[in-house]
Amino acid sequence: MRHKVYGKHLGRDKNERTALFKNLVQSLFLHGSIQTTQAKAKAIKGLVDKIINKSKPKDPRFRSRTSGYTSIVNLGPRKGDGAMMVKMTLL
Repeated sequence: MRHKVYGKHLGRDKNERTALFKNLVQSLFLHGSIQTTQAKAKAIKGLVDKIINKSKPKDPRFRSRTSGYTSIVNLGPRKGDGAMMVKMTLL
């Protein structure tokens, strides 16, 4: 049972997970879109929203939006292991 278990662990310990999330968020902001698994995209969506909300007064790009800063589009299963791949983009 998963009582009181918060967040996605993604088969990693805390340091590995923190590094993974940091790299994914950084790549998303640098390139505007990333291609990753659905579980990883859902896990970083909240982090991306928090960062954009904090920087919103300075950023005219997202000033008119109140939420929904990212878009996730399914690309289909990955050939090797069948994991669902998605493309996550900033709107």
